[in-house]
Amino acid sequence: MNLLLDSVVSALQLIISLDKEIFLIVWTSLRVSLLSTVFASLIAVPLGFTISFSKWSGKRLTITLLNTLLALPTVVIGLFVYSFISRRGMFGSLDLLYTQNAIIIGQVILIIPIITAFTLSAISGIDPRYKRTAIALGANHFQAARVVFREARFGVMAAVIAAFGRVISEIGISMMLGGNIKGFTRTMTTSMALEYDKGAFVMAVALGIILMSISFFLNFVFHFLQGKVRS
Repeated sequence: MNLLLDSVVSALQLIISLDKEIFLIVWTSLRVSLLSTVFASLIAVPLGFTISFSKWSGKRLTITLLNTLLALPTVVIGLFVYSFISRRGMFGSLDLLYTQNAIIIGQVILIIPIITAFTLSAISGIDPRYKRTAIALGANHFQAARVVFREARFGVMAAVIAAFGRVISEIGISMMLGGNIKGFTRTMTTSMALEYDKGAFVMAVALGIILMSISFFLNFVFHFLQGKVRS
């Protein structure tokens, strides 16, 4: 118990001292996680709408596949991407391995199913009369989708925030594709694992506190905006 309390106190002192190494690690984590979330959202949100608004025989199978991919281990994604960007891989000449771009590619693959499935779920929860009324009033499918999006916007935002929380806390892809290189690809989670192995609990606890604070801040802002709009 004393070890934990002493580590927390020392970790808080380390954060307050604005340690350069900690904030470089935090900046790297935020950068790759934000870019991954933005790129994945640009693909997954329209994909969720397309699946929801379309009717074809394989729709149910596609949704089942999406739900299956939610449980895809990060190690599997790491191996898959590694096989393409390693020196002997199809894209080996691009020198992507052990770079931040490699982490972003892996994380985008990880969260596309999450955002798509959650977006699909958010749209499914909207009263279908919104869409039928918009079309009856002369709206085309794109305009009807905008009406539905407005009603489902908080569900979509929740999907994006959940995806961001998933990538900023994952470790398998960052470790396998980033290589945990100090000052370049070292993220909060890979650094915590390294510091734990070294027995340097203070740094690991400090990064854990920052990680949880970021997650709390995002959820606080989301619920604040949600409550403000509804009021």
